[in-house]
Amino acid sequence: MPVNFSDPSSLDNLIPLKPDLRQQQTAGWTPGEPVYRGLGCIVHANQMIPVAADVCLSADIYTPARAGRYPAVVAFAAYSIQLQSSGAPTGNNETGEPPIFTDRGYVHVIVARRGMGRSQGESVLFFNPTDVDDLVEVIEWCAHQPWCDGNVVLFGTSYYAVVQPLTATRQTPSLKGFFAHSTDTDFFRQIAMFGGAPQVDFLTLWMGANFTPLQERLAVPPVVRAALSHAFNSPLQRLWKPAVQKNINHMMNGFKRLTPDIRYRQLLAQWLFDGKTRATHTIPPGPYAELDKIQIPFVVVEDMGTLNIHQFGAYDLIEHAGTPPDRRWLIMTPPEYELPVYRWQLEALAFFDHILHGADNGYAAQAPVRYTVDGLPEDEYRSAPAFPIPGSKTICWHLASRGNDWQTHGLQELPGAGINTWAAIPFGAVVPPGMDEAATPILSFEMRADRDVTYAGPVTLSLRFSCNEIDSHVIARLGRVDLKGAYHLLSMGSIRPALRRIDETRSTSVEIVLDMDTPEPLTPGEPVTLRFSLTPRPVRLRTGERLRLDIGSRTDLLRSSLRNGYEQFDMIVPPYFARNTILYGPDTYLEVAMVD
Repeated sequence: MPVNFSDPSSLDNLIPLKPDLRQQQTAGWTPGEPVYRGLGCIVHANQMIPVAADVCLSADIYTPARAGRYPAVVAFAAYSIQLQSSGAPTGNNETGEPPIFTDRGYVHVIVARRGMGRSQGESVLFFNPTDVDDLVEVIEWCAHQPWCDGNVVLFGTSYYAVVQPLTATRQTPSLKGFFAHSTDTDFFRQIAMFGGAPQVDFLTLWMGANFTPLQERLAVPPVVRAALSHAFNSPLQRLWKPAVQKNINHMMNGFKRLTPDIRYRQLLAQWLFDGKTRATHTIPPGPYAELDKIQIPFVVVEDMGTLNIHQFGAYDLIEHAGTPPDRRWLIMTPPEYELPVYRWQLEALAFFDHILHGADNGYAAQAPVRYTVDGLPEDEYRSAPAFPIPGSKTICWHLASRGNDWQTHGLQELPGAGINTWAAIPFGAVVPPGMDEAATPILSFEMRADRDVTYAGPVTLSLRFSCNEIDSHVIARLGRVDLKGAYHLLSMGSIRPALRRIDETRSTSVEIVLDMDTPEPLTPGEPVTLRFSLTPRPVRLRTGERLRLDIGSRTDLLRSSLRNGYEQFDMIVPPYFARNTILYGPDTYLEVAMVD
């Protein structure tokens, strides 16, 4: 059913949207001239897109002011789309800025899934096959409109990125490419669970921020959104943005206190109380087993500050997609948390110009992998033909005791001997002040670099481990200590010892995947081997700097902060008061990849 926007609402377009390109836009290069520029922007609000019998989805469609046929950039939303173009500092503002896309000759289509806002129908379970069916229908509908040239691409962050490879496996004819920032491929292990523990802290925040009755009913006229964009995307940012950043953790905690609609609480109840295995959990599996069906070009961007969500999916995708190697790109970026997410729009537009118009803008010359390195300038990107980086050398640092548990222990070339222990105290437990002086909750290990060296690739921790309980939890955090003594967080990993069996069929070159379907309770005092992955943050250690490994049982004791750019969500672990023991020897080591 073609729709011709011959008479857009004059009120909706009374105030033009004001964009903001001050966030990071490109990964270490300057694109050539765009195919189009200066085409303006017109909003066509609350358009209804038919996706099934008696079901239409609500969309805001932004077209260039100059009439013509243009490619469509689609963002498929689980959330309210009412503030997406306003610049408001909300956690779900992840679709990009319509005027940036329309000015460059693209139609920007922001559509809400079933049951959200003005969209018809009912759908509570995220990423379900009906969602994908609907997005396929939206893509083909856009391709056949008089304002579209028949080409459609996908863009967006987080949820808007997660649906992209999932939809690309359907091989719908009009989908020509996608640009995903922070995606996932295995929804059970990368969204619902992490290291064997439910992501209840993140899910509570996510549902409170996005799925309350107020959010579902929210209606903000386009003219109001445009007026807000002039406030939020103006030099006034220097006044309100530091305050928002300073109080962001308080704001996030406020979202956790909001009550989602009962439908979403019921969904979360199933996930937390019943979904203990892949078979019993209702979250869809994700596209990890079908990535070879993806044939179209894509870019996947991974913010290395996302420590226990949106991390390993990018590496799974770049390794296993069926897209030709010279038509897929991975960008690994430094930690940066922004509200709203207006990053990478110019990078995406250069990519779209290249694949849709054949633009000679330099994108074809971009390396398959571009990555930043902690310890070097954040805007300095290195290149590689693949990830893990070919030719890198695996380095093994054995953990070694330096005395009592409170000491800073060693990372050395040869296996150590003996044991050290730490105390596992359940999250939220009430204990007397100063308990950490009676039983340390963290073991720390360091290695001092005797020369300049760069590590970039998979990070693996192997521990010979025992516990005086039937289960516990292990959190590992890796960091760099510079010559001034300042600590720089690099990566994190997690494992539930009772779920230590490795799932070889799902493991990748970057991630050891744990089998969460077959618990093996510990025998108190009996050693087992735990082997698990940390997130792969490249780092440059200069002579005299230290690589530091911290091991504990609670994320809040090894916490990073949104204020510093990191997305780390607390895990409600460990399950028991316990004494955890590391036994040193050949099976207790940190493995990293050295590139120079």
